[in-house]
Amino acid sequence: MDALAGLLEGPRARGAFMIRACLDPPWAVRVEDEAPLTVMLMIRGHAWIMPDTGERVRLGPGDLAIARGPGPYTCADDPGTAPQALILPGGECAYPDGRSLNGSMDLGVRTWGDRLDGGTVVLIGTYLMKGEINGRLLDALPPLLTLASDMWTCPLTPVLADEIVRDEPGQEVVLDRLLDLLVIAALRTWFARPDAAAPAWYGALADPVVGPVLRLVQDDPAHPWTVAALAAKAGVSRAALARRFTALVGESPMAYLTNWRLALAADRLRDTDDTIAAVARLVGYGSAFALSTAFKRSYGVSPQEHRTRTARAGAARGGG
Repeated sequence: MDALAGLLEGPRARGAFMIRACLDPPWAVRVEDEAPLTVMLMIRGHAWIMPDTGERVRLGPGDLAIARGPGPYTCADDPGTAPQALILPGGECAYPDGRSLNGSMDLGVRTWGDRLDGGTVVLIGTYLMKGEINGRLLDALPPLLTLASDMWTCPLTPVLADEIVRDEPGQEVVLDRLLDLLVIAALRTWFARPDAAAPAWYGALADPVVGPVLRLVQDDPAHPWTVAALAAKAGVSRAALARRFTALVGESPMAYLTNWRLALAADRLRDTDDTIAAVARLVGYGSAFALSTAFKRSYGVSPQEHRTRTARAGAARGGG
């Protein structure tokens, strides 16, 4: 599991969901939900995305935008339109004066807005929680990235537009997977640009020596890997692997393995009720004590303290 997959991996309790917004101009929505990642795919009409800091962008049919939180932004038909609604943490909706808006603009299954045949239709997918694994990817993204329809062709658009309004058994799982595929396709296109500033590990995945080693570490972190074992798998000497890996990834193979294991442990501590000993075994540590020692050295707190802090933070955001 690489960090691109890690962005979308884990319990769906992380809060991935999709809605369809159908709006007539003039309209404007202020987004202050602090979500780490929100995807907006234009189906009909146009929209301006205006972050509080940075340049605003205009989307047309087929265009896609990804907003990386927690910074707020405004979506509107025109930059001069005043916000008519606020999107707050925990999925709360309110009027600008603070009155609750929840339910008053519901138009049916996963649909929100003025009327079903509104002049503007946009599909919105949101991931509500950031973890250590997906943070490796999110931190490499700009606060707002866009892909114009002339830069990419998304075959998922008609499927998403059809599936989002269905109300059938298993529909949430279908939408979760379609949203995952949409994000992966968009980020692959984004990082494939000539001027893309992709994270070092992402570029290294394409290397014939380092790429397979990264996948071995990511797919089986509990294995008792050594540089010698990884080098043997890659068909090179230990020294050659160490040099090439460090040059491409920016850290040694063993440092990468340690950081990957601890990031997995941090997310597992947050997302599950597994004991610290169970988490330790899952990520390659022989005991709870060994994990606790390494974890505190890296994160500055014990695993239990990390679990308590992240639980409090999630409750404060309304995320559970």
